[in-house]
Order: sequence, then structure tokens, then C-alpha cells
Amino acid sequence: MTDFTLDCFLESGNAYKAALMLELCGADWAPRRVAFFTGETRSPDFRARNIMGEVPVLTHHKVDGDVVLSQSGTILDYLSREFDRFTPANEEERRQILRWLLWDNHKLTSYTATYRFMSHFQKKTDDPVTQFFHARAVNAWKVLEAHLGDHDFIASGHPTIADLSLCGYLYWPDQIGMEPADYPNIGAWLDRIAALPGYKRPEDLMPSGMDPATATA
Repeated sequence: MTDFTLDCFLESGNAYKAALMLELCGADWAPRRVAFFTGETRSPDFRARNIMGEVPVLTHHKVDGDVVLSQSGTILDYLSREFDRFTPANEEERRQILRWLLWDNHKLTSYTATYRFMSHFQKKTDDPVTQFFHARAVNAWKVLEAHLGDHDFIASGHPTIADLSLCGYLYWPDQIGMEPADYPNIGAWLDRIAALPGYKRPEDLMPSGMDPATATA
């Protein structure tokens, strides 16, 4: 048995955050495919693992009992402490990491991921609600683009879990309706993350959660 099992699927940017962190830390881990598009996260068995009905779910298999965690920010924080990687150098950096993690969950990932789901997977591109989410996502991208104008990384001079959190959905520009040429600072930052030793794309880390024959969601 591996040290870590990650409930995940490659179409989830939130799962990618955790999978990428595990890979960059050199963890002994394995993905467990979640068939999201055929409703597995709504099943009683999955809800017993995570009442929120979401991926990722990380299980750390330990001699004295498993540690089970959900929510990507919590998982990133836990792994950073376990491996002493992508951590703050001081208390000010810790606060900055927390600041950007909270902003990501509220403003960046929330709108970007919802727009992507409605437009790319549900094909509701012209729905006014879909367009609202896209407009909110664009506002968040503008904030990030401005911040990266004079920062190589989000919360410090070195990569931290804030970077791994914020990048989760941004490697799919076509799917999120982003024109890369409009966000050169974001593009350069994503390249810096992709240059980290051990970096891999989502499709190289996780199995698909979609069964094309039966997917309805």
C-alpha cells in the first residue's frame, strides 16, 4: 500500500492541486478514480468519506490510523507540513499564503471552475448565468495578472502552496475562456511552476472521471 491515496479525477482542477503537490514532494501516492460524471460523489458511500461530496479527498495511511482530509487548501497545508515543502519562510509569508488561499477559493477558483463546468462540460455557453461567472472570473484574472507584474510567485520569492492552489484551473485556457496573450504575467508564472522538478500535467497524474458512454452531468 502506498503512503497516500487521493480520490480524484483529471478533469478537476481542485484535485490537480493536491495531485501536483504530492508529485512535487516526491510522495508515495496513488490516485483513486472518482467517476464524477456518472454521479459517484453523490453516492452514500462517497458521502460517508466526504459529506461535502467533493474531490479531492486525501487519505494518509499511517501505522496509528488513517488521516482523511478534504478541501484542497487543507490538503496542501497538511502536505506542506508533512514534507516541509512549499512552506512560508516566516510569519508574514504564512499570512500572505493564507490571504491568497482564501482569495483563490472565494474569487479565482470558484468563478473559474464554475464557468468551465457550465460552458465546457454542460455546453451552456450562452446562458446568462454562465456569462456572469465568466465575467467574475475575468475580474479575478485581472487581479492576479496585476499582482504577478512584480512578483515571480504569489506569496513569497519562492513557490509556496499558494501558487499550487491558484494555478489549478489555469492550465486549461481554452476551457476557461482565457486568451493567454491577454495575461502574459500569468503565463510566465505558469511556466515557472511547470519548470519545477517533478511537474506533471493533470492527465499524467490522474485518471479521467468521465465515461463518455454514460456521462450525463
